[in-house]
Amino acid sequence: MTYSDKVVRQFVVMTVVWGIVGMLVGVIIAAQLWLPQLNFDIPWFSFSRLRPLHTNAVIFAFGGCALIGTSFYVVQRTCHVRLFAPRLAAFVFWGWQLIIVSAAITLPLGITQGKEYAELEWPIDLAITVVWVAYAIVFFGTIVKRRVNHIYVANWFYGGFILTLALLHIVNNLSIPITLTKSYPIYTGAVDAVVQWWYGHNAVGFFLTVGFLAMMYYFVPKQAERPVYSYRLSIVHFWALISIYMWAGPHHLHYTAIPDWLQSLGMVFSLILLAPSWGGMINGIMTLSGAWHKLRTDPILKFMIVALSFYGMSTFEGPMMAIKTVNALSHYTDWTIGHVHSGALGWLAMMTIGSLYVLIPRLVGGTTMYSIKAIDAHFWISTIGVVLYISSMWIAGVMQGLMWRSFNDDGTLTYTFIESLAATKPYYVIRLLGGLMFLSGMFIMAWNMWKTMAAGTVRDIPVKEPAPGMA
Repeated sequence: MTYSDKVVRQFVVMTVVWGIVGMLVGVIIAAQLWLPQLNFDIPWFSFSRLRPLHTNAVIFAFGGCALIGTSFYVVQRTCHVRLFAPRLAAFVFWGWQLIIVSAAITLPLGITQGKEYAELEWPIDLAITVVWVAYAIVFFGTIVKRRVNHIYVANWFYGGFILTLALLHIVNNLSIPITLTKSYPIYTGAVDAVVQWWYGHNAVGFFLTVGFLAMMYYFVPKQAERPVYSYRLSIVHFWALISIYMWAGPHHLHYTAIPDWLQSLGMVFSLILLAPSWGGMINGIMTLSGAWHKLRTDPILKFMIVALSFYGMSTFEGPMMAIKTVNALSHYTDWTIGHVHSGALGWLAMMTIGSLYVLIPRLVGGTTMYSIKAIDAHFWISTIGVVLYISSMWIAGVMQGLMWRSFNDDGTLTYTFIESLAATKPYYVIRLLGGLMFLSGMFIMAWNMWKTMAAGTVRDIPVKEPAPGMA
């Protein structure tokens, strides 16, 4: 009996491909904010059309392929069984790619629901539901047929992310179809806003946090060759996140028409989230106890430790920005953009990159990537790029907030909105440079992956026998 790794290899390759595509679109729209003429007066290339394409490509194409692919790899190894229903797993791969291509066609055409992270229209939403159910059947079916009693903690996180995303997707996308390309949500007004940000923040919480924590709990110990620092803390981390994250969404709606008590509820739960988030960060970093010397020579571990550091920074910054008085300064500014990319590039992308560098050679019968020096170069280019990106947006955001809140003695605004845009322009240039550097790192990774796969031999890997007493 051998592991079902063909579908894992397919997802890994497409993770890198969609990462390049999504980040390339991000660089283009970053350039458009600096020079608006770069949309060439073509509607399909306008910022408003490309921006949702960028978010969907990075989150659901790059991130989604990484999560599904690594979950299929991890669940087999930790359960000591072949993947349940391999043909259904193949359907998940091709179905997910079809959904991504559909998004890449419809969003530039302006076919959208107009909801953050949920722009895709109802036919694609239905397709997502079908593919996601198939994914759940494969994943949980593999766990059911496991040959060990214990369910490793990474599978808890993967399972939580799969089930919660199904709930979020269905509830937020309930709508009334009008035509093949247009529908209207069943919710209205403030209710629609509350449901949307219940979905929006929990898409961040469960798709972009819980799923990637699953990746962390498997690949960091694997690369460090050390056990998880505290397995008990990992379980507490899981249940705390699952219990608290659901209630934090209203912090996106401070100073809006939703009830004030609901805004305060979102703020309080956001502050509580700091504790489990930092518990998980500390658990990941302390897994290197006794192996810190490996950071001198192992750039893959550098990716992972820096990713965990950004996870800690982002999960500190988020609760702070949820405080109403802080939010009064940060809301609608580029500070929010800096925060999002601190998490998206610093935490998610770098943890994904590190995990794939562990995974790729193992999928082709090797032990290391083709070029360790290329991984090291990728690390430094990406890290400097992230720092340039988020620092410029933090500074620009605070500056914007202060300019918008500045009044003359007679009560008139000190600065016009156009003046704040002009002051922001140099920081958009720095952000563009940071984005270009991160994108360049992805091209280095694509080359390294291609050379590793070309040099390796694809072979069927036998399923590992469970240790005595484990079955």
